[in-house]
Amino acid sequence: MKAVKLLIGFILVGTLLSSCYADVIIEDEYIEEPIYTTNQVLQSYDLWYIDINATKGNGEVPFLQRAFTVSFKNGKMYANNNIVGIGNTGNGFGIPVGYYDGYSGAVDIDHDVDGSWILEVLTVNNNTIELYDAGSRTSYFLKGYYTDTFDYDYVFYDNINYFLQEYDAWEKSYTSEEGAINDFDEENYLQFLPDYFRSSIDKNGTSISRLQWDFEGEYQVYDIENDETLKTLTLAYDFMGNDYFELYVINDSTIELYHPDSKTVYEFTGKGYQQYLKSGKSSVSKKRKKTSNPTMNVKRSRKIK
Repeated sequence: MKAVKLLIGFILVGTLLSSCYADVIIEDEYIEEPIYTTNQVLQSYDLWYIDINATKGNGEVPFLQRAFTVSFKNGKMYANNNIVGIGNTGNGFGIPVGYYDGYSGAVDIDHDVDGSWILEVLTVNNNTIELYDAGSRTSYFLKGYYTDTFDYDYVFYDNINYFLQEYDAWEKSYTSEEGAINDFDEENYLQFLPDYFRSSIDKNGTSISRLQWDFEGEYQVYDIENDETLKTLTLAYDFMGNDYFELYVINDSTIELYHPDSKTVYEFTGKGYQQYLKSGKSSVSKKRKKTSNPTMNVKRSRKIK
């Protein structure tokens, strides 16, 4: 009896597919059929988290470069492109961004903004796949999770830089009575861009489009060892050096900056939320980059309810 392999373009390799074949005998031919199709692999997890720091290659696939997670559900593709609302938007899946069809070890994606892409699909291990763009020779590595066990909070705090950038501006909404007078008391607006921040002393209630940015400088977010939800923030002001704050997230549109030097608490509210993919300008400009926040060895000064 002769052996014949039923090849599907190229056979997906890795733990998901190894030892997962069904033997079928048709007349005098022995056919080895893969149990898992490309579509089944893509749908084997609710969410695929894009490990942007693991990306290989110098090119990019725009919709993978901007997304935190993608999902493949019955021919529709979903993505969490924003940190604001992650875990709630689309019941955790994010927003619909296009359509897909898997075949022959590859997936054909018709993206609402970025058009048609054919990416090779390879399994790395039991919960990791590689999406490879042959045109740019770039690989993205995606880790699979289920929505009921996915740590949305970890993703939020691990990507808090993007959270700060998802509002056109942050307006000061509260200043504690306690605390020494300091220069930062005058600042009423902050804006965080990928490479720098801007500040304004314009009065509260000013339209974002009419804000006069009085200063711009560098900023840095720091991770805190053994404290996942605490971040610290430095703002580089020429006239007063680096101003240092403990950064706390109150909710999806409110942050607290605690100024240890003066012991003053400030709250800022986000204005002008940018939902990526809903606006042509923001959908193109927002990209994730390989980043790693430096670590600061401090302990939190405040307890947030």
